[in-house]
Amino acid sequence: MVVTMIKIDGSHGEGGGQILRTSVALSALTMEPVQIHNIRAGRPNPGLRNQHIGGINLTGQLVSAEIEGLEVGSKEVTFRPQERRGGMFRHDVGTAGSISLVLQAVLPAAVLSPEPVSFVLRGGTDVAWSPPVDYMREVFIPILHKMGPEIEILQKKRGHYPRGGGIVECRVNPVEVLAPLSLFEFGNLKQIGGISHCVRLPGHIAERQASTAEKILSERPRAVEIRRVFYPRNDDPHLGPGSGIVLWAESDEGAIIGSDALGERRKRAEEVGAEAAGKLLEELATGRALDSHLCDMLVPYLAAARGTSIVGMTKITSHLETNIWAAHQILGVEATLEGTRGNPGKLIVNGMEISL
Repeated sequence: MVVTMIKIDGSHGEGGGQILRTSVALSALTMEPVQIHNIRAGRPNPGLRNQHIGGINLTGQLVSAEIEGLEVGSKEVTFRPQERRGGMFRHDVGTAGSISLVLQAVLPAAVLSPEPVSFVLRGGTDVAWSPPVDYMREVFIPILHKMGPEIEILQKKRGHYPRGGGIVECRVNPVEVLAPLSLFEFGNLKQIGGISHCVRLPGHIAERQASTAEKILSERPRAVEIRRVFYPRNDDPHLGPGSGIVLWAESDEGAIIGSDALGERRKRAEEVGAEAAGKLLEELATGRALDSHLCDMLVPYLAAARGTSIVGMTKITSHLETNIWAAHQILGVEATLEGTRGNPGKLIVNGMEISL
């Protein structure tokens, strides 16, 4: 039997790593082979980097894939899934490569595995240009749970740039088919939560990040509870210094919107807390159910679900447009995106009902 190879132009849209992760994830969902060329053509250093290799390799293990071109600098990868499987998997992303971006690649296949799946990942938990693991656990996972799968994320150790060393365990109880998602309006604010942390730094940094955010958010007529996480100097297991804060707002209707900010050298802790709080208030002001980072991450699941999903996002991003395009190329899924980039929008996806 001749199997048609789906070919994806990795230079489409912003031409970054997102289209690569999404294409491999959708290939593992459909068990259809895919070839991605012009990988990261829109970046100053095109081709695969270590963190992309980790996500592809781990996804390949979940579906016993034959993979060609999996090396640093490669501009073309061929991914041929063979058989779904579950079990325990370990991977070291290397230095501070993002653990969250690896999870973005592997979780779509994991939620439709024939048996439970668990991952132990080592790398960066709080790094630039990727969602913190706290965001994945407190925002992404609860929304995905509405579609059926049960996922638990345990952050054992944090990892910051440049040394990394973070350790995360992820356990997945898969489903036979994903349910559609209906979340358009945010609704009535129920509560605001958060985690402010620092490692290899004085504990007052986490306190100042949190207290600044609480002061800004206290203007909202609901409870604000931000947990402080820091370690005594003589009992801190982390490899290098770092700080950050993740915030989330929950509604009575079950919507969750998140925001985050990372500490940097010469950036005051108060600035970090104010940045995250300001982002959260800006997203809440739109009245939509999903924040600007969450919606694009959900596209593979909406495309694979049984039935039609209707979601509202606080802002249409290039990542969202890229993922919708990839889902159409690989699954043929029909999706309607209402609105313009940079503004609130509405996404309607007619899922393909991919099942075991």
